[in-house]
Amino acid sequence: MSIILLVPAFLITALLYAAVGFGGGSTYNALLALAGTDYRIMPVLALLCNLIVVSGGTYRFVRSGHVDLRRLAPWVIASVPAAWLGGIVPVSEKFFVGALGLSLLLAGLQILLHAREPDETDAASPAGQYKFLPFAVGGGLGFLAGLVGIGGGIFLAPVLYFLRWGNARAIAGTCSFFILVNSLAGLAGQVMKSGDMTLLAQMNGYWMLFPAVLIGGQAGSYLGAIRLDPKIIRILTALLILYVGLRLLYRWWGMD
Repeated sequence: MSIILLVPAFLITALLYAAVGFGGGSTYNALLALAGTDYRIMPVLALLCNLIVVSGGTYRFVRSGHVDLRRLAPWVIASVPAAWLGGIVPVSEKFFVGALGLSLLLAGLQILLHAREPDETDAASPAGQYKFLPFAVGGGLGFLAGLVGIGGGIFLAPVLYFLRWGNARAIAGTCSFFILVNSLAGLAGQVMKSGDMTLLAQMNGYWMLFPAVLIGGQAGSYLGAIRLDPKIIRILTALLILYVGLRLLYRWWGMD
């Protein structure tokens, strides 16, 4: 897959993910892997695209009161340093491709199987009910996010649905903020790990991906805002994730 094909693929990915409150980092990584990109710069590119997509959405969610920072604090306190730690951990290409493919497969299945979203009348669970769960889950998701170059929101969402965190907008806003801070932390770790400006300079050839995800992200946010059937968007997103995840696992199986 050439850079010319990556541009529309990234735009469509950003559109689908932004419409349901995610950044798309997992699928950006997968597309880059299928395009033969050096795996050492893939997480950096994916996390930068993540930040472009979720920044605007996070700002809107916070301003509209759909992000409860006090309730979210334990999750973030654990996840941010864990994301940085995951970002600096050196991994082999085979491990990276396998971990990313498995992450995509699990994420696609949870989106496809999670048909029901909470409605506006669903009550939020008491903030103190979870005890140490936010620290444990937040830390684990943060480490995985930094390790494979994703924001982690795609795995946080089903946890929040299960815990009856709140309505759909509250969960989307919470995931968006989670993705933003973990993408920043993971990006810092990934850049520190590379330590090679020559390697990072390879990203210059991928600059067209950034305006592509900006356009796709804005379009996705608009489609989500006008109440386009979220179930259709979720099914399309899940099918995309499953396809690229299976492609990656097939590639991983044939690696030495």
